[in-house]
Amino acid sequence: MTENKISTDQLITEIINGIETVKGENITILDLREIENTVCDYFIICDGNSNTQVNAISGSIQKIVGKNAQEKPWHIEGEMTAEWVLMDYVNVVVHIFQKSTREFYDIEGLWGDAKITNIKSTY
Repeated sequence: MTENKISTDQLITEIINGIETVKGENITILDLREIENTVCDYFIICDGNSNTQVNAISGSIQKIVGKNAQEKPWHIEGEMTAEWVLMDYVNVVVHIFQKSTREFYDIEGLWGDAKITNIKSTY
């Protein structure tokens, strides 16, 4: 029996769909493939306005990716405090921040060599 694995592009599309469904903001994709010794191929970063919205974004991603792509995150961290939730889909790692926490950690700045794509919200 062979497993139907979805493409990374499909996974990214479903993750972004999950973020936008609950109005996550400032969606950014960092393409890390050209950087040596990275833990994954892509980071997807977004933020929410409260810990409630951060958790809603995480839940929405899990629901939509699970339903449309039959993928579950390998690991999730940070749901208890919901200031920074990390969802590890192996090739793609999602970072869901509260705005002030995102500014403090400045992942985009730390990974300045990455190709950065900002997603224009559809709402």
